[in-house]
Amino acid sequence: MDASRDSFLQYIQFEKRLSRHTIVAYSGDLAQFYTFLQTTYEINKISDINHTVIRSWVVELMEQKVSPRSVNRKITTLKTFYKYLLRQGTVTENPMLKIMSPKTSKRLPVFVEKDNMNTLIDTIEFGEDGEGIRNKLIIELFYATGIRLSELINLKIDNVDLHACHIKVLGKRNKERIVPFNDQLKSSIQNYIDKKPSLPSQFLFQMKSGKKMYEKFVYRLVNEYLSMITTIDKTSPHVLRHTFATHMLNNGADLNAIKELLGHSSLAATQVYTHNTVEKLKNIHKQAHPKG
Repeated sequence: MDASRDSFLQYIQFEKRLSRHTIVAYSGDLAQFYTFLQTTYEINKISDINHTVIRSWVVELMEQKVSPRSVNRKITTLKTFYKYLLRQGTVTENPMLKIMSPKTSKRLPVFVEKDNMNTLIDTIEFGEDGEGIRNKLIIELFYATGIRLSELINLKIDNVDLHACHIKVLGKRNKERIVPFNDQLKSSIQNYIDKKPSLPSQFLFQMKSGKKMYEKFVYRLVNEYLSMITTIDKTSPHVLRHTFATHMLNNGADLNAIKELLGHSSLAATQVYTHNTVEKLKNIHKQAHPKG
């Protein structure tokens, strides 16, 4: 079984080109599933696994109070795994066809209110030294373009076009997209480039050592500054991506345009932001209408 798992992980890494986070998640899910097979059923061959065994694992996860969202991700991992095994001829039947996913409640994307973002960008002191200018630009870039954390740290200087006011972003599965930005961000980028140390790096953002900036540093940085202006539970870079999309939609942007800017593969992934708008209208109606 280990050989099939290893070849599958290589397949999704080198052929499917899934993100590092997805590969780590799939690897962990399969390791957990294999442990269950061996400890509960003493199964060591893929041919001995059937839908009843898989269903019992799902039941055990739910009894352990694992969230339906996490259970669904593990089911997705097994579905992807078994599609691969079928193509390879390792199995002749797909037991996942008989596995139902538990229902999940919709979670609305968490975002920062517009006034709070204005306070952060226009009022909070970041400092005029190199680090302060860099830190503010990171916040501005997330909010102005909606790019992902991985896309920001991998953004190369050559992919920033100050003349045309856009950046070329390499998204999931190496899919490129062009994201425009405004004159304010153009000025911030130019100011940062003028004052940043001339270290030998192809990346726009880097550590003092000259190495590419790492994710945990950016995560902590964003968390620190967002905590100054909002009390929302989540204060991650992805919240700024949600904030970008929500503010764009609230100001009349077309949903398909937002989809392209975010780099979503389907409109369904973007439509979740419409729920925030609907919820906002419901709250306004409830507060303002005499019979609300």
